[in-house]
Amino acid sequence: MLDADFFRRWITATAASVDREAQRLTALDSAIGDADHGSNLQRGFAAVLATLEKEAPQSPGAVLSLAGRQLISTVGGASGPLYGTLLRRAGKVLGDAPEVSEAQLAEALRAGVDGVMALGGAAPGDKTMLDALIPAVDALGEGFDAARRAAESGAVETTPMQARKGRASYLGERSIGHQDPGATSSSLLIAALVTAAEGGSDE
Repeated sequence: MLDADFFRRWITATAASVDREAQRLTALDSAIGDADHGSNLQRGFAAVLATLEKEAPQSPGAVLSLAGRQLISTVGGASGPLYGTLLRRAGKVLGDAPEVSEAQLAEALRAGVDGVMALGGAAPGDKTMLDALIPAVDALGEGFDAARRAAESGAVETTPMQARKGRASYLGERSIGHQDPGATSSSLLIAALVTAAEGGSDE
């Protein structure tokens, strides 16, 4: 079972990973976006960590809801609302339970992904974060490592796609040949589950 400490480790590990990979995320975004994806997420997750420390939420759902709220309020562009919706919707599904199972986490993340689809109007194959998140959620039943591999593969597989949603879609065929930054950062979020499960926060 996964408790609030696990979820704090997950968010902390994600923040550390985003911090490490911020330049790469921004470089990917400079090719097909606004060149601010890495720096935006870096700022957002730093704010999440500061708030987690101050408020110390006591349930998995409360950790995710808090993280989602902070990302929405501190991250510019589309990524704040999209990541915020993912985490807040998942947190809402988990509710006030002090512990949740991996199956419940998968169900909550699926609800979060549905929220992202509704908000952004994107679908699988549109070259967005969904191309990493959906395979990852589908693979969660086989464990966190399977989800990590699925997310990483999904991110890489956005490279030959033409973007149909978001800022990159304005480029048309010129978006082909570039890995999607949102799918790449989503794969970091999923990979951090493995770190959290191993007991670390990757700081």
